[in-house]
Amino acid sequence: LSFALYILCFGLVMFPFSLQKCIFDEVQPEPIRIRTWVPAESAGLSGAEGERLQAAVEEAVRTVSSLLSVNRRPGPLLLSRDVNKYCKFLWKNSSTANYNRCGRANKNYRAETCLDVTIPDDHLAGCDIYPDADSPRRTELRPEGAGLPRGDFLLYLHVRATDKCRAEPGVLAYAAHCQTDPSGRPLAGVVVICRDKLTGATHSRRATTVIHELFHALGFSKELFPTWRDFGARCSPRGRVTHSDGRGQTRVYTPSVIAALQRHLASTHPELGGPLENLDVPPGGVSSHWESRVLQGSIMAAVLGDPTTVRIDPVTLAAMQDTGWYTVDLSRAQSLVWGGDEGTMFGSLSACHNKSSSFFCTGSGFGCHYLHLHKGECQTDPHLEGCRLYKPLKNGSECWKEENGDKEPLSGELFGFHSRCFFSNLTRQVCLCVHMYGRCYRHRCTGPNGYRIQVSGSDWVDCPAGGAIQIKGYQGSVLCPDRRLCLYADVTPPADAVGASPTPTTSETLTSAQNWTRPPLGPPAGPAAASALGAMAAVCLLGAAAVSCRKCVLCRVRVHSAPEDHTDLQPAPPP
Repeated sequence: LSFALYILCFGLVMFPFSLQKCIFDEVQPEPIRIRTWVPAESAGLSGAEGERLQAAVEEAVRTVSSLLSVNRRPGPLLLSRDVNKYCKFLWKNSSTANYNRCGRANKNYRAETCLDVTIPDDHLAGCDIYPDADSPRRTELRPEGAGLPRGDFLLYLHVRATDKCRAEPGVLAYAAHCQTDPSGRPLAGVVVICRDKLTGATHSRRATTVIHELFHALGFSKELFPTWRDFGARCSPRGRVTHSDGRGQTRVYTPSVIAALQRHLASTHPELGGPLENLDVPPGGVSSHWESRVLQGSIMAAVLGDPTTVRIDPVTLAAMQDTGWYTVDLSRAQSLVWGGDEGTMFGSLSACHNKSSSFFCTGSGFGCHYLHLHKGECQTDPHLEGCRLYKPLKNGSECWKEENGDKEPLSGELFGFHSRCFFSNLTRQVCLCVHMYGRCYRHRCTGPNGYRIQVSGSDWVDCPAGGAIQIKGYQGSVLCPDRRLCLYADVTPPADAVGASPTPTTSETLTSAQNWTRPPLGPPAGPAAASALGAMAAVCLLGAAAVSCRKCVLCRVRVHSAPEDHTDLQPAPPP
C-alpha cells in the first residue's frame, strides 16, 4: 500500500504557548473540539445521502472527542500559510530589520491546498510582503481570515471520485494531516471519501471508517510517529519510536503501548512493542497500521471487518496517549478479545501454524468468528501472511439477527439479540454427522466465563466452558467455548442491529479485503473443534450405521455465500 499522503504546511503563525509546555502542564485538558468542513470541491450528495453521511461523521466526531482531550487554545482556530508557496525569497541577513520575512511575492501563488482540498482564505492567517530589508513598509498579500471559533482540530471532509479512487477501485477512503502547531500536534486534516463507494455502506461502516481516518490524521501515522512527544520529559521530542525487533517485526516502542500490550497478552516481556504491519512496506519503511495477526479487530488494523467486530482497543488508545498531544480516557477502551492472555509469541507465523492457539484455524471449514457474534469461514488474506481465522460470512451469518433464522431449524438454531455462535453438529435426524459447524443458539450468562444455552425446543442447559454438551431430542453435541463468552461486557450486538453486512475494508487508505471464495464443504479445522471430535463421533453414530452425512439430506448445513471480489463492492449473489 502506498500512503504518500503527508502534506506539511509551514507557517509563521505564533501560538500562545511555549514549545516546552506539555499536555499535562498547567492547563486542565478538555475534550478536543473537532470542527468539520465540507469543501466546495466535494461532489454534491442527495438530501438523504448527505444526511446519512452527516450522521455518521457526527457520531465519529463525538466518539473521538469523548476519548481525546487537549489543551484548548484561546481564540479561533486559524491555519498558517506556507511561506514556501507565497514567497519568492526571504530576507536572510540576520542584521536587517526584516530578517526571515518575505521580500518578494510569488506571482503564481493562488491558494493553500491539502489533498486536493482548497483551504478557504477565511481559515487562514494573512501574509505580508516587506519589499525593503530594513524598512517597516509592508504590502498585504492576503488579509487575515476570521478562523473557526471553538475549534482544536479542523476536519475537511472531501467527498469526491478522486484520481486515487479511480486508480484503486477498492479504495473507500483515505486521509492525511495538513498542518501542525509548534508542539507537533495536528491542527487540520483531510478525510477523502470516494464518492461512488458510499452507496450500500451502512451507518456503522461510515462511522467506523471516519473514526479510523481521524486517528490517522490526529497522530497514528507513519509521517507523525517521528514527531511524537514525551509527556514525561516536558514534552521533549521522543525521537524515533519505531524499531525492528530481532525477528524483523517493526514495532512501536513507547511506554504506554508496551504496558497495554503486556496486559493484553499477559506477558512480562520488557520490549513487547506494538507490532506494525509488514505487508507492502519497503525495507526500512514503516506502516501506519497494527499487525493484523497480533491486533486483529483493532480500529487501527490494516483490515477493518464488519463494524460489530471492530474495537477501539486499549493498545491504540495507549498509542494516542504516547503522542504527547492528548490525554486519553483509557477507561473507555473496548475489549480486544483477539489474542487475550495468549502470551508473547501470539500472532507469530510459527504460532499460528502450530495449532497452539484457538484464535487461529487451519483448512477452509465453517465455524464461528472469535467474538461468537457471527458464523464464520476459515480464511486468510495477504495481511495474515498465511495464517487463517474464522471471518464472518457475507450473508445471514449474524446470530443476533432474528431474521436470519429458519422456520424449521433442523439443527436447533435460534437467532436473536442474545444468540451467539457455537461449534455444533446437532441434528434432529439420525445421521452420521461428525463435522462441526458454526450454529446459533441463545445464551445466558451465569457468571464470568459461565453460561447456559438454549436450543430450539429445549430447556436452558449449562454449558461448561471448554467442554461439550448434548441436548435432549438431538443427535450430536455443542462445544462450549472457553474464555470467549460472558467475560467481556462490551462485546454485544449493535443496539440498532439493522442493515446489511458491510464489506471489509483496508485503510490509511481504506481498501477492500482480498477476494474470498466459498470452498467445498468439509470439516472445519482448528484446535477448538478438533479437541472434541472423538466424543462427538460416538454420539453421532447412534442409530446411523446405514446412513452417511453426505447422503442424509436432512443433515444439511445452512451455508451462506462468502464475500465476493470486493473491487466492485456489490452484494454477493444469494446462496
